[in-house]
Amino acid sequence: MLDGRQVLTLLDNARDAAQVRPLLPGTEGCAALITSRTRMVDLESAHLVDLDVMSPEEALALFTRIVGDERVVSERDAAMDVVAACGFLPLAIRIAASRLASRRTWTVSTLAHKLANQRRRLDELRAGDLAVRATFALGYGQLEPSQARAFRLLGLADGPDISLAAAAVVLEMDTLDAEELLESLVDASLLESAAPGRYRYHDLVRLYARDCAERHQSAADREAALSRLLDFYLATAARVYAMERPGDRLGDHLAPASQPGLVFPHQDAALDWLFTEADCLLACAQQAASGSTLDRAADLLLAAMDLAESGANAPRYEAVARVVSETAHTVGDTRAEGRARTCLAKVRNLTGRLEEADAQAERALALGSAVKDYVTMGRALTERGIIAHLSRTRWDDAERHFLRAIDAYRAVDDQPGEASALCNLSRAYVEMGRIDSAVDLARQGVRIYGSLGRTLRLANGKYALGIALTGAGSLTQALEQLTEALGLFREHRQPLWEGMTHQRLAEAHLSIGRPAEAATHAEQALALRGIGGEWRRAIVLTLLGKALLELGQNERADACWREALSIHQRLGTPEAEDVRRLLAPRPPHNGATRRPFINRLSPSGSLSSGRPVPAGADGSVARSHRKVDGPFETSVRRPTGESPGGC
Repeated sequence: MLDGRQVLTLLDNARDAAQVRPLLPGTEGCAALITSRTRMVDLESAHLVDLDVMSPEEALALFTRIVGDERVVSERDAAMDVVAACGFLPLAIRIAASRLASRRTWTVSTLAHKLANQRRRLDELRAGDLAVRATFALGYGQLEPSQARAFRLLGLADGPDISLAAAAVVLEMDTLDAEELLESLVDASLLESAAPGRYRYHDLVRLYARDCAERHQSAADREAALSRLLDFYLATAARVYAMERPGDRLGDHLAPASQPGLVFPHQDAALDWLFTEADCLLACAQQAASGSTLDRAADLLLAAMDLAESGANAPRYEAVARVVSETAHTVGDTRAEGRARTCLAKVRNLTGRLEEADAQAERALALGSAVKDYVTMGRALTERGIIAHLSRTRWDDAERHFLRAIDAYRAVDDQPGEASALCNLSRAYVEMGRIDSAVDLARQGVRIYGSLGRTLRLANGKYALGIALTGAGSLTQALEQLTEALGLFREHRQPLWEGMTHQRLAEAHLSIGRPAEAATHAEQALALRGIGGEWRRAIVLTLLGKALLELGQNERADACWREALSIHQRLGTPEAEDVRRLLAPRPPHNGATRRPFINRLSPSGSLSSGRPVPAGADGSVARSHRKVDGPFETSVRRPTGESPGGC
């Protein structure tokens, strides 16, 4: 029949290769186009094409064509919400649009509201004999029991995707068997392989998987699967934390995990895992913020603190910490609430919201003290000390909080925690003019950190020592410490701390008459866009303007200061007045060479020029001393300023 003819045969919705082989044309010049939910990898001489979902523009065009321009034009945002709820899947869009087209009293917003309810979404996506659920059921009905179980259980997790290792834990299988099972679901088009070793569901397929799990898995089975996943993330995150902070005792005070977690050959691999899994880990913590898993959710946030400190994941981290703390407060879980509020205090401090951070730290301290949780107490006291320090007036409070934090850390033999409190107290003493004590405390902290290895916390120690040495006028040594800290922060993927260290280096270079180097570091701090929020950005812009002025680039300096002033005015911060003075008319710069001078920070943290002070051959600056009550030797010089966060 086909001899001498060119025929294209369409074989739609084929079950498998065996079904279509007898129907394939064997005559030259003929071909077959086959559609199937199953990847027919065993069909010889076939060219496989994966059909993706529509782009948002294509999806909106299809929806508009069915519904009509006049209904969509006035509610374009709602229409985009509809096609997004359909997962940009053509069948789902066609069904949703057909329902709307047949109901003239509905608006697009009415349909969008109905589809916003995830538990009802699949029920809404049906029109006549068309139903998204029925389409998925055809593929699900062809699965073997082990495949169906995997399909159901893996759909329970909230993360955007799941790694092979995590999936194996959920399924209680070794990774080789789990991979074979997951790949079979990929071949059945019920799971997608986003990258080697990573898997994800289409949004609507995930809803169907959860629906199947609720119907075919007991509540105990579902809870156990998610509990295993939580323990996997907790154990692995705790291992990353320990590799980053040798000697830290946090792991001894976390809730026990039933899973061993992953083991990493080196620190880079551990950090790769943490930042790759950030979205999935935080989604797991939020999903676990209820019932018997609440304490482990709070502990997971503590173990994954690097996600907040890096700056990159801070907004999502904060949102999850807020959910955990509020849930813990509602159910009366004092330990979990205290730990979650400690995390909130940290991230809000790092982003410059000091009043909010202090309120969270104060509450966390009260909660931790009530249950004698030294983990919460030590961290909350450290945050309160940093915040008091940053206030520029509450020096006694800062010292008291840091000394209490040292006691709390020593109570659980937490050497890194003790070193952290020592370094933060050092920074407070710099501001208080107790420079010799500041240098001594920072050196103590660096010695503790150094004895534990080349770690992230060693970078924090060197950062604190660099600040103290800058205050002491030993600027060459300060630059050495800050440069080493910068390299360590970069090695440990901490862009927020990189930015703040660039700021410190800029201050030090400007202090010894190196405006070009100061400008370079200030610009690098700004480029990282994670240096402690808008307030900190304004401080660095002010600093950059001073360096540019020294270089004779008056217009660029003014531009920096105008942007800084705009930020300060918007935030209502007192530094606005300092910047206004900088923008006041000034004599023209004649380009003459200037002697090195010290730039001192005003109490608010912005740079202000001091009088020229002769610099020594090594870049150090002469200083005078006086004795005060107590064992500390102090300098009359006021310090460089501070950054949010802590050591």
